[in-house]
Amino acid sequence: MKKIFLACAAFATMIGTYSCTKLDVPVESQYVKSNFPTTDADYTALLGTIYSNLSSSYAVPYWRMQDMSTDEAILPARDGNFDDGGQYRQLHYHTWTFDHPNVIGVWQWGFGGINTCNRIITVINASSSTAAKKASSIAEVKAMRALYLYFMMDLYGNVPIITDFPVTTQPTNQPRAKVYEFIESELKSVLPLLPAKSSNAATNVGQYGRPTKGMVFALLAKMYLNSGVYTGTTRYQETVAMCDSVQSNTNYFLDAKYRDIFLPTNGPQVNETIFAVPYDQQIPGNQFTRFGFFYYLAQAYGFNVGLSIAMSTTPEFYNRFNIPGDDRTKTWLAGPQYYPDGNGGFTNQPVYYPAPNATKQINIIPTLTLTGLKPMDLGNDVTTSQSEGVRSIKYYPDVNIIQATRLNSNDVPVFRLADIYLMKAEAILRGAAPTTINGDAQTPLTLVNKLRTRAHAELATSIDLDALLDERARELSWEAWRRNDLIRYGLFEKEYPLPVMGGKTDDLKMNTDPTRRLYPIPSTELKTNPNLKQNPGY
Repeated sequence: MKKIFLACAAFATMIGTYSCTKLDVPVESQYVKSNFPTTDADYTALLGTIYSNLSSSYAVPYWRMQDMSTDEAILPARDGNFDDGGQYRQLHYHTWTFDHPNVIGVWQWGFGGINTCNRIITVINASSSTAAKKASSIAEVKAMRALYLYFMMDLYGNVPIITDFPVTTQPTNQPRAKVYEFIESELKSVLPLLPAKSSNAATNVGQYGRPTKGMVFALLAKMYLNSGVYTGTTRYQETVAMCDSVQSNTNYFLDAKYRDIFLPTNGPQVNETIFAVPYDQQIPGNQFTRFGFFYYLAQAYGFNVGLSIAMSTTPEFYNRFNIPGDDRTKTWLAGPQYYPDGNGGFTNQPVYYPAPNATKQINIIPTLTLTGLKPMDLGNDVTTSQSEGVRSIKYYPDVNIIQATRLNSNDVPVFRLADIYLMKAEAILRGAAPTTINGDAQTPLTLVNKLRTRAHAELATSIDLDALLDERARELSWEAWRRNDLIRYGLFEKEYPLPVMGGKTDDLKMNTDPTRRLYPIPSTELKTNPNLKQNPGY
């Protein structure tokens, strides 16, 4: 049931998505005024390509740009394997260029989504639908366009604002502050027309993965918290106000089990999800198990497919998971490995390496020891270098994964209530006044301890900004917010400690230039559109 909305999109024959500078593509659509859809199901199919585009790159290329450019995730080479032209070490060391495959692909993904939104708005405006139906549908599309544009502004900074379809003139960069103001204005304008999360389960199924008032409040809170980065002016009290607007809807509340939020069976029944990207075997894009699991544990977890052994976290990031009793620590594979019990825990039956080491228990260690022979390379011994690097199973391995696609069914949250608590706590620590919501007098400490209580972790006795950043790392790991957090804290260009990488050296050194807080405008866009100006430092 959780995927009905996106499944409908498969039946709509829609125009493909294009880069914002490809202006000579034909305008094609199965819909004209005489046969424009009139039922809710027809509208669902019409809007479906907005969401299928979102899912196509959110959990891999976009996620990599946000998390693999930080200490949170790393995909090292193993005797040269998994290097893939150096694209992963370029992300880790901030040495990407304007022709990096993710830099190009994510720009085209984001502006392709914006282009699709603009086209659909044009089609809706030309339809014979009622004014009310037009208004509500366009509000949904504009909210998604604002989300896409937020992703682009966050990654690339001074980006074009494109609202026309078809595009008749080459777009120019707009100052980041102007893009920020446009997104804010759009979100505020559509807010009254969007639905609120309901207490009715069937209603929430229909809304799942689509914009709601809660999504708008959460996105505005994220923008206001980062306003100092985006515009030079801080807006912490507005951050608190938006967080309170989410919480005023009591249909959002923390789920009892942290693990349940990220299981392959997650969906609209998760009470704290504000907006998520749905995935399953028919909705491609989530391949966390393919890239981040430990291959030799595959059979123990109930599947037998080809997987990577490479992607992990760094030792310094994993070291933050050090609170007694914390369930969030269980989302990592570290230490001696045992068969899972099927309920998020483990049996006492060890898992062994394959022959010729079949009597040796698999042991995953945090250390990443560079060989110094190849760039960011750990070597390829099964029981040593392949076992280095703690793996995430936050998006718990999907037993239905198959070799042909290696897709996960875990939906990936973009906004959830836990982030609302942490954003409010940070805004207060940075100077906003505390507030009481639903009779709850909330302080940074009480907000953090709500999350620790749910995770069965030892409660905090005090909280400051540094400790809050660590709490965000524990709560929101691998949710594509680490880069955003580090930039806001002024830590994005802080060099990774050499001892963390095993004390060995190679030819690589992290680029600590603050201009790396923005990605470059892709080479492909600069070649086709002379009106675009490159970001500083590139």
